[in-house]
Amino acid sequence: MPNTRLNPPSLYESTGFGFSHATVQDGGRTIHCAGQVAWDKDCNVVGTGDLAAQTRQALANLKEVLAAAGASPADVVRLRTYIVDHTPDKLGVVLPEIGAFYDGGVPAPNTLIGVAALAMPDFLIEIEATAAIG
Repeated sequence: MPNTRLNPPSLYESTGFGFSHATVQDGGRTIHCAGQVAWDKDCNVVGTGDLAAQTRQALANLKEVLAAAGASPADVVRLRTYIVDHTPDKLGVVLPEIGAFYDGGVPAPNTLIGVAALAMPDFLIEIEATAAIG
């Protein structure tokens, strides 16, 4: 079965930046989501300087990608979280937002990676996921 690229119209246009929001494989059963950041539909940063607000926006974008693929946070099997200039105190900001993403469900494995910078200077966090349906 061919892979399908997914770019939900509710999100910013990503192909001009050289990527799709997701690739769907195995007849729709496996979804590889690109890292989501705090951009709104018009590529404006939501929550400049505010890690909690940026985390919420990135996770909201991730939910949009999953929904467009027929999935939900319950289908996530792997999360990767990149935080600029990570320090342990930032966990107290990010982890409650990630917990809310799962809406009370059991969270998937998550690797948290501290990085020096992301694609744009105002981005504080980027979150990518892999999901499996069925």
